Amino acid sequence: MASDAPLRSARLPSQQQVIELLTGEFARAGFDIEDVVVDAAARPPRIVVIADGDEPPDLDSIASLSQSASELLDAVDDSVPYVLEVSSRGAESPLTAERHYRRARGRKVEFELSDGERLTGRMGELVNGAAAVVVLVGKTGNYSIREVPLEAIAKAIVQVEFSAPSRRELELAGTIEEEAEA
Repeated sequence: MASDAPLRSARLPSQQQVIELLTGEFARAGFDIEDVVVDAAARPPRIVVIADGDEPPDLDSIASLSQSASELLDAVDDSVPYVLEVSSRGAESPLTAERHYRRARGRKVEFELSDGERLTGRMGELVNGAAAVVVLVGKTGNYSIREVPLEAIAKAIVQVEFSAPSRRELELAGTIEEEAEA
């Protein structure tokens, strides 16, 4: 007896079809579709939609987007059972778009540069396609700003921190005002 997997997968929408169907609704809510995964081999089949925006979606937004996506997908064909998952980017998702770098401002980020160099620093401003990264100079407790062009970054991931950063790091990253000189 042949498997019904090809039949089921043929009736599920493709990644591109899901994107085309949901993009307008997500945009009206203020979000972009970061990624879509259609897994017809799962039992039941799964459609995973990752939403993102200048501000990441909160739980209420995710619930609203899930409801809208479900209605739109069911309107196309409600005869194929599937599990729909709408979520936001994970905390450890790589930074890949300029909005990700902007949102990471003030956070500790580990970079892998295209030349193989590894760099860890506090994300500062994003200006003209370059990230201002606050880096520790030696072991002296002094910091400097290193400009890293986005095209020179092979991978960047926000790091979880368990202790508070220094005030000077945050000042250089532009997340708090420098105190006025007396």
